Amino acid sequence: MSTDFTKLAADIKRWGQALGFQQVGIADTRLEEAEVHLMTWLDAGHHGEMEYMARHGSKRSRPEELQPGTLRVISARMDYLPPSGADPESVLADASLGYISRYALGRDYHKVLRRRLQKLAQRIGEAAGPFNYRAFADSAPVLEKALAQKAGLGWIGKHTNLINQHAGSWFFLGELYTDLPLPVDTPAHNHCGTCRACIDVCPTQAIIGPYRLDARRCISYLTIELRGPIPVEFRPLIGNRIYGCDDCQLFCPWNRFALPTGERDFSPRADLDAPQLVELFAWSEEKFLQRTEGSAIRRIGYECWLRNIAVALGNAPSTPSNIAALQARADHPSALVREHVQWALAQHVTLC
Repeated sequence: MSTDFTKLAADIKRWGQALGFQQVGIADTRLEEAEVHLMTWLDAGHHGEMEYMARHGSKRSRPEELQPGTLRVISARMDYLPPSGADPESVLADASLGYISRYALGRDYHKVLRRRLQKLAQRIGEAAGPFNYRAFADSAPVLEKALAQKAGLGWIGKHTNLINQHAGSWFFLGELYTDLPLPVDTPAHNHCGTCRACIDVCPTQAIIGPYRLDARRCISYLTIELRGPIPVEFRPLIGNRIYGCDDCQLFCPWNRFALPTGERDFSPRADLDAPQLVELFAWSEEKFLQRTEGSAIRRIGYECWLRNIAVALGNAPSTPSNIAALQARADHPSALVREHVQWALAQHVTLC
């Protein structure tokens, strides 16, 4: 019996929503325009030390090279904005607190999405018989935003994040590469218009033009991807952001349509939605590993964790407790930590 792929595509979208995805779409594998954009970005060096962005050659923009036989990409999105916890703008306004990007407050999204995608693939196999597929959740060389736009899930905004007209941008993306010849969806249209809120609000002016991000200036890159010293010129601009940055999303007008997630896995853990910087800086490595177990935060490691908090404390008020916290780490075994602590203490030199 032949497979009705039109019906199967409709079923896949329905099954995906039943598994917790807010939307599922289907795209072909042609990404010529996105490939040109990627190569231009890499040639300009805007990826900084993210060597992995260039490591896989054309596999990132040609799905059939990454997973032979791929004809279609099933793209899915899942909301992550926590329904509870401290207000993001209030945390950013309080220099005694550390700001952690909202996506990282709960369980590591890689695990959550990959597990759901595997369940979706299993359901497809039960209906259509054996098929070839591979699941991805920000875990391989995949141009997930370009594919999601082709699948109708949203458009790539001027800040280079994906925006959905009815749901904003607070969501994760995941993909199933498959050899099933499913009908494709209509790509989403761009609705950014003349708005430049994300460009204007970026603390480090990392969005150097519409749809052009210089990652080397981006706070998310500086606090998560960069493993060495944070350039001195950016340290005062980081403020109290110790893991990632959400400013371009917080001030995007489309996010007035964003809804809180229903996924309990994405609820804030370990009181990290509004943590005291001094308390975080006192964590031992053992406590860091314990409190970030199952979290995306753990990937930066304890050393970079202390580096980031030291910068935030350097930008915090010159209170005795902040200065004492920094002085307690002045002789830390890590040269990276010591250098950032010394910089931070120099910001409070009048009271030291």
